[in-house]
Amino acid sequence: MTAWTLQRRQFVAAGAAALATAALGGCERTTPPLLGGFTGIDMARGHQLRDLLKNGSLPAPSVVRRAQVVIAGGGVAGLAAARALRLAGVHDFALLELEDTPGGNSRGTLVGGLPCPQGAHYLPVPGDDAREVQDLLEELGVRQRVAGRWQYDERHLCHSPQERLFFDGEWQEGLLPVHGVGEATLAQYRRFARAVDAEARAARFAMPAIKLWSQKQPLAPAHQALDAITFEEWLAANGLDDAHLRWYLDYCCRDDYGAGAARVSAWAGIHYFASRHGFHAPGEAVDEARESVLTWPEGNGWLTQRLAEPLQSSAPGGGQLRTATSVLRITEGRHGVEVDALNHRTGNVERWVAPQCIVALPVLLAARVVQQPPAFLTGAAQRLQWAPWLVANIHINSPLADRPGAAPAWDNVLYADPTAGGLGYVNAGHQGLDPRATLTGPTVLTYYQALGDVADGRQQLTTQPWQHWADAALAALSVPHPDLRERATRVDITRYGHAMAIPTPGVLEYLSKIGLHRATRLPNKLSKTEQTPWIPTPTTARLAFAHSDWSGYSVFEEAFTRGHGAGLVAAG
Repeated sequence: MTAWTLQRRQFVAAGAAALATAALGGCERTTPPLLGGFTGIDMARGHQLRDLLKNGSLPAPSVVRRAQVVIAGGGVAGLAAARALRLAGVHDFALLELEDTPGGNSRGTLVGGLPCPQGAHYLPVPGDDAREVQDLLEELGVRQRVAGRWQYDERHLCHSPQERLFFDGEWQEGLLPVHGVGEATLAQYRRFARAVDAEARAARFAMPAIKLWSQKQPLAPAHQALDAITFEEWLAANGLDDAHLRWYLDYCCRDDYGAGAARVSAWAGIHYFASRHGFHAPGEAVDEARESVLTWPEGNGWLTQRLAEPLQSSAPGGGQLRTATSVLRITEGRHGVEVDALNHRTGNVERWVAPQCIVALPVLLAARVVQQPPAFLTGAAQRLQWAPWLVANIHINSPLADRPGAAPAWDNVLYADPTAGGLGYVNAGHQGLDPRATLTGPTVLTYYQALGDVADGRQQLTTQPWQHWADAALAALSVPHPDLRERATRVDITRYGHAMAIPTPGVLEYLSKIGLHRATRLPNKLSKTEQTPWIPTPTTARLAFAHSDWSGYSVFEEAFTRGHGAGLVAAG
């Protein structure tokens, strides 16, 4: 990063703080009526599909369509598979997606006319293990080579200040509790940093993790040992019991995996740090370039929207995307694959016939719709657990009053009871290029709640009205922002019943033994970095499976790389 870039960020941060202070003075406000509802995910469609599969009597197809490849599922993996097919010169394919818009848990939306995320809200600057993601970002103009070095467009990097924590009644910079903590706590921070370094030296970590797997040794012995126990057990064995450290690590697990340190494996807990930027105790040097993240007002929806654009009917060579379509049944035969799908717009079942099918569905759903499923699919469905997730987009008509401490940031986390599942919020307006407009006008706060450790979390998500979740989000955020209810005008709730796989002990070892497949040909249209010789893709004769579930946890890099690999397999 150039000195000018750092100066610019410091200037923007200072200006933002001054403008926020000026904007908060003055007149009294009346409380507007609170509008809102459920949005983004149509649970009724999902339940209709579940009921049809339980009854076992699926409607007969009313029409038969043909394609060279059918992609079942339009999340990040399905969209990546479609891109790989197009780059390989395969355009005769259909992508079938349950919801009205593709993107999985990386969708974006508009609330009050303002873009905001409905799920994943950032992408760490990818390292060289994620070459497929790097190539995508180059294609989209997010990064380019300047004077022999890669540089990222400043507009896409998270603006400063990046993150803060509401701790002990005030805001502090960073997410690790530091203000007022004792020397014993700081010593444990340093001990954990050394332990992460030691584990990283024992066996290399990477993002995506699938780049470490090989046919001879899918999982290193050191990783096997970590995968066999929970993160909480590993912390206890290493004498890391400080309450503040434990809170922070539990937050990290819930943030990335949907469940806390008592559920996820020690491998997952270490991987959170060792595969990216490590763990830095207070006072230790930080590599700002490695700490950088890419984000947009609509979160990773910016990426999925651009992946979907070439598939729209109006795009040149487009028309491959079929939304509002539930995959009911996938039947693999000797000469092809039949995919029966319910078109929710017409109410008719359509049969797609193709030589190949990419199953980019969550493992839980894939195991239900694939007829005579392979043993590895059944085994994965039996071993995996999924975390329910809630996203509340809160539209506010003017800036909020703020507690003392650090200036308003993009990512705002609350030091609170983890059993409630709350993670904090991101400010969708933070990436605006005009900080004066951002800090004096309306914006959207996107509040996240991981329900993997909440008793009956999935049932509550299904049965409670939207007002229940809106009230809970407003109550949590009113602690640091007591005037929130006066300024909130609308709360849109997005529910994910099975948002992400939880990397529980033993899952990684099982998954790492599945599907190391070499593409039969590497098309010329792919860049050298995208021509991955070994692609961890679970396959049968005519099916290629692609979803982040096959990595045991849900991040963009895993889903995209697996989708890209499945696309190469189908194109080959």
